[in-house]
Amino acid sequence: MMALDSMILTVVFSAVFVYVLYGVIRAAVRDGILQADERRQKTSVEVNSSGDGT
Repeated sequence: MMALDSMILTVVFSAVFVYVLYGVIRAAVRDGILQADERRQKTSVEVNSSGDGT
């Protein structure tokens, strides 16, 4: 019975670890996409404002 308990406990801890890792990766990707959007918007504003003065 102890071997089965330790195996189940290992599977549960592995599942929790994978779930936490998934959350961390998902948050990092979301933040990266937001930063890219902000940079893209800033670049387009600079290009548009520099084109207006010519």
